Order: sequence, then C-alpha cells, then structure tokens
Amino acid sequence: MALLNGIKRVVCGISGGVDSAVAASILKQKGFEVVGAFMRNWDDQDEDGTCLINQENDYQDAKAICDHLRIPFVEVSFVKEYWNEVFTQLIEDYEKGFTPNPDILCNRFIKFGSFYRYSMKELGGDAIATGHYAQNSLGNFLKHYSPGKMAHLRRAIDLRKDQTLFLSDICQEPLRKTMFPLGGLCKLSVRQLAKDLGMDKVSKKRDSVGICFIGDRTFSHFISKYIEDRPGYFVDVDTGRILGSIMEFTNGPLGKGVGLGAQNALIMFATEMQTLRQF
Repeated sequence: MALLNGIKRVVCGISGGVDSAVAASILKQKGFEVVGAFMRNWDDQDEDGTCLINQENDYQDAKAICDHLRIPFVEVSFVKEYWNEVFTQLIEDYEKGFTPNPDILCNRFIKFGSFYRYSMKELGGDAIATGHYAQNSLGNFLKHYSPGKMAHLRRAIDLRKDQTLFLSDICQEPLRKTMFPLGGLCKLSVRQLAKDLGMDKVSKKRDSVGICFIGDRTFSHFISKYIEDRPGYFVDVDTGRILGSIMEFTNGPLGKGVGLGAQNALIMFATEMQTLRQF
C-alpha cells in the first residue's frame, strides 16, 4: 500500500558501506518497498589492465547487504556517463588551473542525475535515497512532499559528517524526490545500528576517503597518465618564499607519509598558485 504522500517504492543507492546499509534498513522498517542499487561508475580495470579490487569488494559487500536485508539488488553501470560528465570535466579543469571537486560533479550528474532518472524510469521508483549525511526540507522521508513544492537542502545533525557541501549543486527535481535517512543521526549511532542488525562486517568498515577511481595508487602517478607534468612551486603567499616544488611535496621526502587527500589538495593548491602568478 502506498504511503500518504504517494511514495511507496524507494530505490536506495548501496555502496557496500555502513551508511547506505543502515539507510536501506531504516527505509524498510518504515514500510517502504526498497530496492538496493549498486552503481559502477568506473571501469573494473585501470589504465594498465589491473583489476580495481576495492570496487569488486564493494560490489560483493553491497550484494551481501541486500541479501541480509532481504531486498531486491540491482547493479547499474554509469561508466560512460561518469567519463563524459565527471572525469572529462575534472581533467579539463586541472589543465586550466582550476580546483575540480569530483564528488560535487558526481553527485550532480551521476547520483542525482543518471541514477535518479534510471531509478524513476527503469526501476519504477517513486523516490531515491542515499546514505549521505544531509537533510531535506520536505522531510528526510519526504513526509511533506507534494507535487510542485520546493525542496531545500539542510545540514545534517552530525555536523562533523555533514555532506551538504558536496550536494550543493544538485538540481531541484531530484532533490524533491530524495530521502536522507541518516540526516538526523550521528555516525556512532549508525555504526551501532548496523551492529544491532547483525551486519558486523559492515559496522566496522572504514569510511571511504579520496577519489574513488584512483584506488590504492598515488594521485600523481594516476594523473600523469592524462596530464603532462609541468614545473611548479609552492609559494608562501605572505612572504613569497618558495617552499618546494610540486614533485617534492607529492613524491619526494617532503611528501613522505602524505595521504591521498592531502596530495590532492596540495596539487590543486599548487596549480592555482601557478595560475595566479600569471596575472
């Protein structure tokens, strides 16, 4: 039976992590007809023909989650869409000296673009749901939804995990039909819920960090396959003192022990500094 707002079937993106697993569980407990969908946004093999093991592990975990929750599981591929609308744009921005954010692009064009349309048309969904930490002004379960009513993105209760920045560029249509089951929960509670549901492996799974298509590779090694290395330096904006070259920070002693996220930030900062010095 459809709920009062006319929403019955909800397609929930399942990544294989704890957040989407608990989001799907909560939706089912609230009486929605839930379909779990795993998105493949990058080719299983990298440029050297090496299999990206992390993606395959996530697929297996996502399937196991849906089996455990006894909800239908589907796998959908947006590899082509991701390449054309996210990755190509990312490369073009780097070459121009901008600071691209693949998460923002992926959310707008893939998760709340291609995935939303696929869920509505091909899977018969009335709404979609994700494990993002954010809230919807129409209610995290669209309690206040009505045709034509505007939706507004709101911060999650757990401000340390809030992801509204990465969702800030999504369009109004998908936002009006998106549920955020975790918007009113903190991360510790989500992990405990997963454990209480008997999903011990998922409850202990580390949060994903960095850029999904890079995997265990260093950012500099990956990006060099698409963009020619250019000389550049980190400069102290206050004193003008050169702190070191880009390669020293990312590959040499100065960069020893630097994680992927920091490497990415350093490279983007250096690129911007190079661009600014041209004017």
